[in-house]
Amino acid sequence: MEKKDEKVMRKFQARSWNELKSNDSWSIFKIMGEFVEGYDRLSAIGPCVSIFGSARTKESNPYYQIGHDIAFQLTQKGYGVITGGGPGIMEAANAGAKKGQGASVGLNIKLPFEQYPNSFIDYDKSLHFDYFFVRKVMFVKYSQGFVVMPGGFGTLDELFEALTLIQTYKIGRFPIVLVGKYFWEGLVQWIKATLLTAENNINEEDLELFKVVDTAEEAVAEIDKFYSQYLLKPNF
Repeated sequence: MEKKDEKVMRKFQARSWNELKSNDSWSIFKIMGEFVEGYDRLSAIGPCVSIFGSARTKESNPYYQIGHDIAFQLTQKGYGVITGGGPGIMEAANAGAKKGQGASVGLNIKLPFEQYPNSFIDYDKSLHFDYFFVRKVMFVKYSQGFVVMPGGFGTLDELFEALTLIQTYKIGRFPIVLVGKYFWEGLVQWIKATLLTAENNINEEDLELFKVVDTAEEAVAEIDKFYSQYLLKPNF
């Protein structure tokens, strides 16, 4: 029996090039609509921190509870929480925000599998996107920090886009906290050994753009320390 994701791919491949290109001009209006709705609905959410991580993380996984605890503790510091709105780490974070009575925002994306809105998102703060790039703009524009839990390609995509935007001065610096030293150790060592030392593709100060921690308390402390250090309030 053919798997669901294989069926989706076969359906996509069956479409002709002309069919795929014919909607390009009209898609501009859909893109504009997603930006307008996103700006309109998120402009009043107040200071928030985005929490990223795998949609596949089960409730029995220790990182699920850590994500929940980070979100709860952030609400006690006056922050709301933004997630991708789906299951796994996202669900844990929205649940923690809901428990702490803080803003619980979900920026959902339409995908052929894995993604569905979790039940802990505030009713008026659940948004749905067709376009990843519009959704990523919302994460960056309306977050005062990124907390990045263990995840897959999507999580890494969000992490490296934020690092690139900060490194190239396209956005102002904000705290980026990676949670789970064991999970991130290999990547961090590769960045140091290959990108920095062997290839000279980044500067040493770029390593200061992110911090790696193990606990919820450490993650929240890094957010607090950043805004104390730079004398900024956690808001725009």
